Amino acid sequence: MKNTSLIINAVLAIAIAVLFVLHFGSKNEATSTTKTGVTTQSSELKVAYIKLDSLLVNYNLAQDLHEDFTQKQEAYNTEFGKKRQEFEKQAVAFQEKLKRGGFLSQELAMRERNRLAGQEQEIKKMDYELSTKLAEIQQKNNLQLIDSVKTHLELYNKSHKFTYIINSSNVLIGDEALNITKEVLTSMNSKYTAKSKK
Repeated sequence: MKNTSLIINAVLAIAIAVLFVLHFGSKNEATSTTKTGVTTQSSELKVAYIKLDSLLVNYNLAQDLHEDFTQKQEAYNTEFGKKRQEFEKQAVAFQEKLKRGGFLSQELAMRERNRLAGQEQEIKKMDYELSTKLAEIQQKNNLQLIDSVKTHLELYNKSHKFTYIINSSNVLIGDEALNITKEVLTSMNSKYTAKSKK
């Protein structure tokens, strides 16, 4: 759940930045000066909004990426859990043998202790590497989702010519007729499905 909210927050931030660039990057709107000297836009302001959190929850690509990430996370946790469990068994056996005086010499006990210490370091390293790998996968997934949403909205807006397409989390009151989430989601899912079948 925490990973999903991170994805959504990252996508929201990028989407807002993209919308800003899309709007302020286009210079083709004519301006006019009123009697008071204030410059105004001569074209009509055309706004639509999407519910980005709803879009991402229902977007097939986001669901597939999340499912794939969850499977990898479970596999990594299982692998790490087995190594950790085996180490803990060996550490307990070492402690019991040490208490019983089961080592023939102090040197053998020290050698076993050093081996276990080395194994513990390997487990810590493995934990770090697996966590890093999962974070990289999560970041790659976030970038893929952001790129997918941005690209689709740019294509969508070529025919609809909205001045702004904003995220509904920034809208306090909005006309439901301006909500294009369902239309965009349907289009994105059908393109994703067609692409996955190839």
